Amino acid sequence: MADEETAPALPATSWAVLGLLSFGRELSGYDLKKWSDRSLGLFYWSPSFSQIYGELKRLEKAGYAGSRLVAPEAGSRDKRVYRITDEGLAAVKAWARTAPLDPPVLKHGPMLRLWLGHLLEPERMREVLAAHREYAETMRLRAEADAADASADQAWTYPRLTLTWAERYYTAERDLADAMLADIEQVERDTEEGPWH
Repeated sequence: MADEETAPALPATSWAVLGLLSFGRELSGYDLKKWSDRSLGLFYWSPSFSQIYGELKRLEKAGYAGSRLVAPEAGSRDKRVYRITDEGLAAVKAWARTAPLDPPVLKHGPMLRLWLGHLLEPERMREVLAAHREYAETMRLRAEADAADASADQAWTYPRLTLTWAERYYTAERDLADAMLADIEQVERDTEEGPWH
C-alpha cells in the first residue's frame, strides 16, 4: 500500500483521473470525461478521451485502479468500468496532502490582444472583449448549473465548492471585460480631446 506521507510521481492528469475515481463509483472512460468536463474543466482543464484512457492504463498498471467489463443495458458491446483501489485511494490522499502546489499560470488571450491594441483598430478590440465577455458569461452559467446539480450529492460537497469558485471567477472575468470596454471608450475620448483640452 502507498505510504500516505509521500505521493508517488505521476503526471497531473493521472491525479485528476484518480481523483475522479476517488468518489467511490465505478466509471467508464466516457463517464470520466463527462465528469471532468463538468467539474475539472471549469477551474483546471479537462483531459481528452485519449489522455483519460492512457491514464487509466497507467493507473491500473500501478495498482491504483482496477477495471471490469459489464454487460450493456442496451446495445451490443460490453463496457469497461474502472474503480479506485485501496492503494490508489491512499496514493491520491498522499498527493492531495503533500504535493507542492503549482501557482496558477495565467495565459489570457484577450489581454494579450489588448496589450497589442496599438496595432489594432478600437472596434476590433471591442469585438475581442465582447466575445470574451460572452464566453465568461456562458461559463458562469455552466458553473452555476453544475454547482446546483452537485448539491444533490453529499459526496460532491467540495467539488461543488470549486464549482462555486468557478462561478465567481467567471463573474469576475465578465465584469472585468465590461470594465475594459469602458476603459477603451475612455481612451478613445481622451485621444479625441487631445492633450490640450
